[in-house]
Amino acid sequence: MKKLAVILLTLSIFTACDLFTTRSAENPDQSRSNFQPPVEPSIVISNLKNSLSDKNLQNYISCFVDTIFSERNFSFSASSEAVLLYQIFLQGWGLNEEKRYFSSVINKVPADFPISLSMSNESYSNLSGDSLIYTATYFLNLPVPSGDPLAANYAGTLQFNMLRDSRSEWVIYFWKDTKDQTLPSWSELKGSLY
Repeated sequence: MKKLAVILLTLSIFTACDLFTTRSAENPDQSRSNFQPPVEPSIVISNLKNSLSDKNLQNYISCFVDTIFSERNFSFSASSEAVLLYQIFLQGWGLNEEKRYFSSVINKVPADFPISLSMSNESYSNLSGDSLIYTATYFLNLPVPSGDPLAANYAGTLQFNMLRDSRSEWVIYFWKDTKDQTLPSWSELKGSLY
């Protein structure tokens, strides 16, 4: 009789805790909601724009080559004006510097204000089946608080050398930036926030 009472008591505790009931599925990680597998080069550009708008570091870095999936390393060639202003570009700019810069951007721009990137004069030049060069004129807007010494608008021409990695996903392995005539370049933003 005691054993039966212990069993009933134990069962009532488990059922009271809803231990054996199924629960609702958790929402997927919202941070990757706009990221699409980059099976086409144009998706890399869309992912880059979305990662800036969402201020999502993981999605931003996913646009660049990962040495796990390719033998290439990421490199950045800054505009000549930025090279004269910021010594970091003389030492070489790789993925770690890109992460540090973008983390600073995220901290500078208020959470509710998206960063916007627009491209024009876009061109895709095939080098081979697994690599290409993308060029475009860009306009980047950072909604920084008034009074912040950081400029709000950046413009120039960029070149992305892209490849298809071992996952058959397109990524950027080389980025060259050229300054616009009137506005600071994206390189100058990177140098000032590094």
